[in-house]
Amino acid sequence: MTEPSFTLKQAHRLSVAPMLDWTNRDFRYFLRLIAKHCVLYTEMITTGALIHGKRERFLGHDVSEQPLALQLGGSDPNDLAKCALLGEQAGYNEINLNVGCPSDRVQNGHFGACLMAQPKLVAECVAAMSAEVSIPVTVKTRLGIDKLDSYDFLADFISQVANSGCELFILHARKAWLQGLSPKENRDVPPLDYDRVYQIKRDFPQLHIDINGGIQSLDQANQHLKKVDGVMMGRSIYHDPYLLAQADSTIFDDEYSILSRHDVIRTMLPYIEQRMSQGCPIKSITRHLLGIFQGQPGARAWRRHLSENAHLKGADLTVVEKALSLVPEPSTFIE
Repeated sequence: MTEPSFTLKQAHRLSVAPMLDWTNRDFRYFLRLIAKHCVLYTEMITTGALIHGKRERFLGHDVSEQPLALQLGGSDPNDLAKCALLGEQAGYNEINLNVGCPSDRVQNGHFGACLMAQPKLVAECVAAMSAEVSIPVTVKTRLGIDKLDSYDFLADFISQVANSGCELFILHARKAWLQGLSPKENRDVPPLDYDRVYQIKRDFPQLHIDINGGIQSLDQANQHLKKVDGVMMGRSIYHDPYLLAQADSTIFDDEYSILSRHDVIRTMLPYIEQRMSQGCPIKSITRHLLGIFQGQPGARAWRRHLSENAHLKGADLTVVEKALSLVPEPSTFIE
């Protein structure tokens, strides 16, 4: 197994957020063809699903996806410790605890954002996982929940969890309303408060603090990196994945010849063929590729052909090849 070319904390200068139904192994493999160094995350995987379900379905990945973090959802320290060990044994480089998801299902399972109200329990969960694995255990959280949203509340939460062994926090720069807002609304309605994240970094200089929420470009990421240690981007990357093409040069100071959009897709073809041979429908992979030509001539034709044909019986690589032929290819790749 190859090691990531940067240390994990260096790689955390940029990461791609865990996103339910989006950041699965196929999308992560695709992203790694575009950028080498940023940290990639799994979807949130609950401890119950991992303990009682098919582990390969949840933990399976390609080594090229590293540096790679497994995000867990749960609140039982013993179950989380067991799952963290499974993740380490499967080759993940980091275990992340979700303390930010505001959905009803998560609340009913007593994990996610509602855990912010119980910093002692979160600390116990982190301590249990850290005792079981040798890889970093990190926490992704909000700035607060409901009326528990003062700076003092957040600082106390960070302090208690840090004392249990967590050295890296990813702060979504919004609070979460657990009552009255849907998960979708919680991504946009609570106002962003980047200054509060910056203040946490000033008050806890020994911790690695990443900022998340509303970050749309690498230029914005670089502005945040003047005040925090890392930036996490989410939906903007999913909808326009080629945003990452300049990440290695602008964020990690690693200059090399990047693949064109067309070559990214060509390089994906053997992977798609392999995954199909394992029983994965082609439509499950191509849905993650729709945004690669965002803003380019032919992007609509690309999306339309894949959307109209990848789900048909007998669909194979020719669907992708035909869709690719509908996109004009520059004779010289200049980005």
